[in-house]
Order: sequence, then structure tokens, then C-alpha cells
Amino acid sequence: GLLCTVALLPFVPAAIAQPKSDGLYTIDARTPEGLRELFAFDGDPLPLVSAHRGGAAKGFPENCIATFEYTLRHCWAMLEIDPRYTKDHVLVLNHDPTLERTTSGTGRVTDHTLEELKQLRLKDLDGNLTARRMTTLDEALEWARGKTILVLDKKDVPVEDLFRKIEEHHAEAYAMVMAYSVADILQCHALNQSIMMEIMVGNRILLEAFDKTGVPWRNVIAFVGHTPPQDSGLCERIHAKGTRCMAGSSRNIDRRFLEGQTTDMDVLEPEYRALLAMGVDVIETDIPRQVGPLLYAGQPVPPSKANYFRK
Repeated sequence: GLLCTVALLPFVPAAIAQPKSDGLYTIDARTPEGLRELFAFDGDPLPLVSAHRGGAAKGFPENCIATFEYTLRHCWAMLEIDPRYTKDHVLVLNHDPTLERTTSGTGRVTDHTLEELKQLRLKDLDGNLTARRMTTLDEALEWARGKTILVLDKKDVPVEDLFRKIEEHHAEAYAMVMAYSVADILQCHALNQSIMMEIMVGNRILLEAFDKTGVPWRNVIAFVGHTPPQDSGLCERIHAKGTRCMAGSSRNIDRRFLEGQTTDMDVLEPEYRALLAMGVDVIETDIPRQVGPLLYAGQPVPPSKANYFRK
């Protein structure tokens, strides 16, 4: 198949990538229909990354509101987050089922009450303790309104519980749920057709399987993989269905920066741009503050999407 082409942008000086002092880069779709429209493919590039776990950094823990704000001071970003249940059945944000890597605590999240978990301090990217405390999903959903789009990775939480939370907060315009299987997708669609999903479409077999569900493509964004799709025409086929493609760089390109193999993002830029050239619209990254400004700082918001983006 033909490669999807994206006009490559000229190099933008690093000065443009400095943190903004006058507020956040915000995304506001306003309505569930607006969110579907934002991700409808119309041929224009989107100046948007997805911050994996919110985009942790030195002094800024993953899955933490302070970190979300830090990310949005640098670029437009969706935020991928990880809800889990506490012992007293409250949804908190923590990627791992256990506490050791991300907090000052030990043991399983589900063996502790919210009150116990709120006593713990969160660790940053380097494992250093910070003054930050664990965030609840309720806090994240309230904070995000009018600012960004949350992508909820369901972990071991039943998908209907996440839908109930989104409905409770009237967050259908700015929260979506990751659906990993056809069964999940059908269940989600039956629960609430206004809530968008991120679905896994790493090959044509998965594309065809989703197509057969009858769920509108407008209701989803398609995740095509943590490595560049082997099928060079995959993004083009997804675009032809009318929606956007997302791919992850957290397991490969990002690692070379985070592990200190290079501190020069210019060295990595061609690899990120190669994803865009394949037709990837949104890159899910552990380093959104570097990747967002690198790829999109010189790129105007397309007129068709301009009313959703503010800075």
C-alpha cells in the first residue's frame, strides 16, 4: 500500500519549547459530539501528543495532577491514566497493582484504604520521594474539565465502573476508555454511545474485526501499536474510515532519551517524524514535554480544529 504522507515541518529552535508562564495549553471539545469531531480524520495534522501516565519527570510523579499541569504548560496533550480500586472501593490512579515503585508504601493498592493511601508520598521518575499524594479518579475527572482529554486504561477495573464514573462527572466530552477486545468494545458501546474509546488496531485482521462490530468509527481512536505498524497501508485504511491513528514511542524511541543514550532530541526527531510520515496522528509518549514541542511547536492548529485548542 502507499505510505500515508505528512508534510514534514522545518526544525523549530529549542527556545520555542520553553515552559509557558501564562497558563496551560488546553483542549476543550465541550460536547461528546465535539470530541468525536476533534478526532475525525480530515487530512489535517493534529498538534497533539498523548502523555503516557501523564508524563512523569524529575520531581513530578506519574498519574499525578501536578504532573498533568506541568505537561500542559509545554504542549497540547491527552493524558493516559491508570485507575485502580482501593480496599474501600475508591478509584485511585496508580499504574502498578503494587505500591513500591510509585509511592513510599508497600503491598497492593487494593489492600489499603483511601485514607491510608493518601498518607503516602509519590515517587518521581528517578524513584525520589516528592510531597505529592495519590490522586483519585474523581479528582482527576474534576480537574480535567475544559483542560484536556483523559484516556482511562482500565487495568483490573470493570469497564462499566469507568463508564459510571465518566457519567457521574458528566465527562463524556473529555474522557475516553481503552477497550482491548471486541467484547469490551461491544459492552462499552451498549453502555453509553456518547463515550469514546481507544481501541487496539495493530493489523488488518483487528481492523476488520472492529469493522464487523457495527460500532461507528467516529466513536474511536485507533491505537496501531507500540512499534511502527508492519503494514504500511494500515493508517491509510483507518483514515479512510474517518478516524485518527495513535502509536506509542514509550517502549522504544523514548527509552533512548530516558536512559541517557542521547540528550539531544534532534538526534531522535527523524524517528518520531517517521511515525507521522506513516500516518500516525498522535504519538503516545513518556516524554510529552520534549516530543510535543519538537514535533508541533511550529505547526498551526488546523482551522477545522481551531475552536478546540487554546493556549
